[in-house]
Amino acid sequence: MKIQIPKKVHTVLDVLNFYKYEGYIVGGCVRDSILGRTPNDWDICTNCMPEKMLEIFYHFKVIPTGLKHGTVTVVVDDKSFEVTTYRIDQEYIDGRHPERVEFTNELKEDLKRRDFTVNAMAYGRKEGLIDYYGGMADIFNKKIRCVGDPMERFNEDYLRMLRGVRFSTQLGYELDIDTMQSIRKSSRNIVNISKERIREEINKILLSDKPSKGFKLLYETELLQYIIPELQECIKFEQRNPYHDKDVFDHVMSVLDHTEKDLVLRLAAMLHDIGKPQCFSVDESQIGHFYHHHMKGMDITEEILKRLKYDNKTIELVKILVKEHMCKYDKVTPRVVKGLINRIGLDNIERLFKLQIADIKGSKGPHAFDSIEKVIILYKKIISEQQPLSIKDLDINGMDLMKLGIPQGKKIGIILNCLLDKVLDDPELNTKELLIDEVKTM
Repeated sequence: MKIQIPKKVHTVLDVLNFYKYEGYIVGGCVRDSILGRTPNDWDICTNCMPEKMLEIFYHFKVIPTGLKHGTVTVVVDDKSFEVTTYRIDQEYIDGRHPERVEFTNELKEDLKRRDFTVNAMAYGRKEGLIDYYGGMADIFNKKIRCVGDPMERFNEDYLRMLRGVRFSTQLGYELDIDTMQSIRKSSRNIVNISKERIREEINKILLSDKPSKGFKLLYETELLQYIIPELQECIKFEQRNPYHDKDVFDHVMSVLDHTEKDLVLRLAAMLHDIGKPQCFSVDESQIGHFYHHHMKGMDITEEILKRLKYDNKTIELVKILVKEHMCKYDKVTPRVVKGLINRIGLDNIERLFKLQIADIKGSKGPHAFDSIEKVIILYKKIISEQQPLSIKDLDINGMDLMKLGIPQGKKIGIILNCLLDKVLDDPELNTKELLIDEVKTM
């Protein structure tokens, strides 16, 4: 098997080879190349000591990224490459990082310390693929399997449990049975990992081709209860409603899979019905209802996203979508749609439409999209015609009103709101002359 290595990576390998050192591409870039994917990063390993690398790459910018762990970053033109000395990790004291590392001359020893077999392959320009631990067989069999004893791997670094679920989701592979059982046994240790690292893995699961696979695996591996326990409560929660043929969790997973790869949208899809278990009631006909679950869901969404350390803007955008996903379109008028745009925000409104369409697809058929399609058509017309949406879009302002003799104060705002009210219904009215005429008749 031949891997196409970029020219800039060749440059790094050339320097190592010139000074009689070994150099191999390693890890994810080898895996992705085998799978026909474009690697995000090209990592290189070598038997050259880190201090020596600072010397031999004198023609390039070299950043001592982690000298005590054997890593330097070599910048070729505008591209950065991590180059790491073969190493053996010593005892892990915090379930995340080794207390110290021991450098070695053996590539095999370096690959032995890695998490999964599909990430433990190297490739040399002369030798070709180097696969000591069966990574190629696991790619063929579509398996995620630990290198060596899975309990040892997970006790070294608890985050590897979540990474295993993530790789399984991204690649569409199955977790090896021993690997799965070891995650279950160690699952409670995930609470010792920083929320930021957990969030990044969750994001990668959310942005995979089929995110539902990842969340079902999080449940099966018993990780979900420690990461998003509120979502675990939705599992097997029957809705007992004629509009639904799935429990809350399965409905959420269906909605999630019907959305595109947009992080805010997928977070909203994951959390849009998170309030349902707490809002469940049954009427006299034994039909289930979830009154105000969107409002409760908005509060729970904020708690979850803050706990996972999402930024404030993301939290606000997702909260709005969760709150508004139940809005109805019984009467579709320009005023209603403009009010919706102002409420949701121009940067978020199309996500709401996509979430609502996915919500319908995830419910019991037949699926009707007529009302939302009318709203989308009218929304596009309003935007394409640049129709006024708020006071700032009026062709008149407070200064113009003061020139007409209206004193500064609350009255200015009242008049501008009255004018906006008229313009929302009749955009043609939005010229300075016509608006001044309207003010004079008030």
